[in-house]
Amino acid sequence: MKICCIGAGYVGGPTMAMIAKQCPNISVHVVDLNSERIAAWNSDELPIYEPGLQEVVEEARGRNLEFSTNVDQAIAEADMIFISVNTPTKTYGIGAGRAANLEFIEKCARQIAKVATGHTIVVEKSTLPVRTAEAVKRILSSVNTDATFDVLSNPEFLAEGTAVDDLNDPDRVLIGGESETAIEALVEVYAHWVPREKILTTNLWSSELSKLTANAFLAQRVSSINAISALCEATGADVDEVARAIGTDSRIGPKFLKASVGFGGSCFQKDILNLVYLCEHFGLAEVAAYWEQVVTMNDYQKARFARNIVRTMFNTVSDKQIAMLGWAFKKDTNDTRESAAIYVARDLLREHARLFVYDPRVKREQIVADLEYAMKPLGQPLSQEDRRLIDSNLTVCNDAHAATDNSHAIAVMTEWDEFKTLDFKRVFQSMHQPAFVFDGRNILDRGELTAIGFEVHSIGKA
Repeated sequence: MKICCIGAGYVGGPTMAMIAKQCPNISVHVVDLNSERIAAWNSDELPIYEPGLQEVVEEARGRNLEFSTNVDQAIAEADMIFISVNTPTKTYGIGAGRAANLEFIEKCARQIAKVATGHTIVVEKSTLPVRTAEAVKRILSSVNTDATFDVLSNPEFLAEGTAVDDLNDPDRVLIGGESETAIEALVEVYAHWVPREKILTTNLWSSELSKLTANAFLAQRVSSINAISALCEATGADVDEVARAIGTDSRIGPKFLKASVGFGGSCFQKDILNLVYLCEHFGLAEVAAYWEQVVTMNDYQKARFARNIVRTMFNTVSDKQIAMLGWAFKKDTNDTRESAAIYVARDLLREHARLFVYDPRVKREQIVADLEYAMKPLGQPLSQEDRRLIDSNLTVCNDAHAATDNSHAIAVMTEWDEFKTLDFKRVFQSMHQPAFVFDGRNILDRGELTAIGFEVHSIGKA
C-alpha cells in the first residue's frame, strides 16, 4: 500500500511518521506546498516540537517515510490519501469569526479528483464541520475520468506536548465511512499497533461530529473550573481543593479540572465556534448560545487576569517592566495558536507596560506575529499606536533571568517545568519592590515565594 498525506503540519507530520514507523511495509509520502516546512521535516530541526518526535521521524525517514513538495506525484501513486490541511476560522464574509474556512479542503479535493488514478480512499484527517464529506464526495465524483473514490472520516485526538504518546497508545481510533471495504482498509493500517477493540467505526456524520463534540466537552470543563476560580478568589475558597474534592467523584473525574489563565491551542476555540455556527445554521439558537458561553468564559478569564495585574500594581503598569514567562499555549510544544499569553500581553501593552517575554521554544518572530494578529481588528490593518507599542515595549529574552532582572512583576503564562526551579531568591533580589508574582498556571510554591518576600497572586486563591 502507498499512503499520501496532503499537509505537513501539527497533525499530518506526526501521524504519518507514526504510521511509517509502525508499518514498515507501507510507503508513506507527506507533501506540502510550503518548501521551507518540507525542508525542516528533512532536517535535524523539525518544524514542530514534540517530545520523542525526532526519533520517530529519523527511524522511518529514508526507509518508508518521505517528505516532499511533489504533490501531484504523491496523489497519483497513492492508494489512500489523507487530507490534513488547515481549517482556520473565517475572517471574512458569511460566518466570519465562527465558521470554518474550508478553502484548502476544497482545493485538495479538486486536485485529488484531477490527478488520482484507479481507486483511491480519501481520508479526512482535518477537523471539519459535520457533512463536509458530502461536499468532498461531490467534488470527487464530478470529474470525467476512470478514477473512483471512497471517503472516510478519521479525526485526530492528539494533545500537543504528548502527541507521540497519543499516537503510539491512543484512547481510541475513530473511523467513519459508508464503504465497509474502505473502512476495513484503514482499520488494517492502525491494527499494526492499535488493539482492535480501540478502533471504533461509525457512519461518516457521527465521526465528523465526534471531533467537534470531544473538544467542546473538554473546553467546557476548563471554562467551568475557571468560572469557579473567580468565585474562589472572592470567597476565600481554594480552587485546587475544590477541584480535588469534585474530581474524586467517579461521575466527574479529575481530568481537565486545572484552573488557569485560560485554554488555548489550535482546536478548542475554533471547534466550539464552528459548533456554534453549525447550530445557528440549523436553527438551534439555544444550543448555539450554550456552547458560545464556553468561549465567552475563556475570554473573560484572560481579561480578568490582565485586569488583576493592573489593579494589583496600584492601578497602573505604564512604563513598568513585566516578565512574561511562557508564550506557547502549553508546555512541551512550540505551538502558540490562541495562547492566553497573546491576549494578556496585548492588554498589558495597551496599558503601556514594558513586556520582557521568555519561552524556551518560541522564537521572537512568532511572538511578534501573534501580537500583530491579536491587535488587529477583524480584517483591518494594525494601527500605528499598536505598531509602536510592539516595536518599543516588547523585548524577547533568551532566558528567564534576563526577563525577570529589574522587573516589577512576573506573570507565569505557560507551565514549563523550568519555571518551577528558578532561583527565586536571586530573582527577588533583582526585582523592584514590592515584587509581584502572578501565577497563571498555579505551578509555583506560594508558601516558598511568600517567605522570600514576593506578593503572590494565583488563579482561584484568595
